[in-house]
Amino acid sequence: MSEEVHISIVSPVYRSENIVLELVKQIKKNVLPITKDFEIILINDASPDNSWQKITDECQKDKRVKGINLSRNFGQHYAITAGLNYASGEWIVVMDCDLQDRPDEIPNLYQKAREGYDSVFAQRSARNDSFVKRSLSQIFYYFFSYLTDTKQDAAIANFGIYNKKVIHAILSMKDQIRFFPTMVQWVGFKQYHLPVKHAKRFEGKSTYNFKGLFQLAINSILAFSDKPLRLTVKIGFFTTILSLLTIIVYFFMYLSGSIQVLGFTSLILSSWFLSGVIIFILGFLGLYIGKIFEKVKDRPTFIVNEVINIDE
Repeated sequence: MSEEVHISIVSPVYRSENIVLELVKQIKKNVLPITKDFEIILINDASPDNSWQKITDECQKDKRVKGINLSRNFGQHYAITAGLNYASGEWIVVMDCDLQDRPDEIPNLYQKAREGYDSVFAQRSARNDSFVKRSLSQIFYYFFSYLTDTKQDAAIANFGIYNKKVIHAILSMKDQIRFFPTMVQWVGFKQYHLPVKHAKRFEGKSTYNFKGLFQLAINSILAFSDKPLRLTVKIGFFTTILSLLTIIVYFFMYLSGSIQVLGFTSLILSSWFLSGVIIFILGFLGLYIGKIFEKVKDRPTFIVNEVINIDE
């Protein structure tokens, strides 16, 4: 890899065959005034369309465009990790490929980083997403902030510029579950949130559906927090208190003769309630045990099928 690369732009690609050409064009237009020593790393996350062919075409036109083709679909944040492994720039820009992350904001992010910041996050001042997606995002970050005891901002995603020491710290994390924004927050260093404009998607619609967002939320919470486990202790404590209060109430009702059918109501209520609590707690324990099992297997977080314009 070249040691002269000043800026690396990393972008995962999925179902974006008609966007790749415009993406590369706009990145070049906005990065060239900063430096000629840049690279654009496009990671094809086993897209079912012709995205890889489009990436290949751009790589053949310009050696500064580099392609990584994953062996199967691993997911956006794993594709980002793959790109970061090959990035050699002093500064690394991470952005989505749909052009909602505007390439014309890269100079602004770079200028702020040059003021002494290691990570400059792009904070979307007004999101050009559907009401449903914005609402789900708000809900996700609210619960994620609560369960991880951290401050999370729904206006911040992957887009930003990061010093290579930040990226090296992220790559040193051996987490099987990858969620880039939180990993950047976790490693620390000097950070800044820069308000940026957010564009409409260049073409098509987001490939994230409710199921995908829900799975991402569960995995992220399990990877970055043990608070759900600690909450089960509180649930158990309050359940015990509630049970004791119920016993006292039913004891006085029994003494006053208010109970006509002895034990029926209390048996049904306690059985359903406690069974639900037990299943809920066991479910959470099972999820954590499952993640431990995945970690013990120590499988790679991504597998590269082929690369273009990259010296390995």
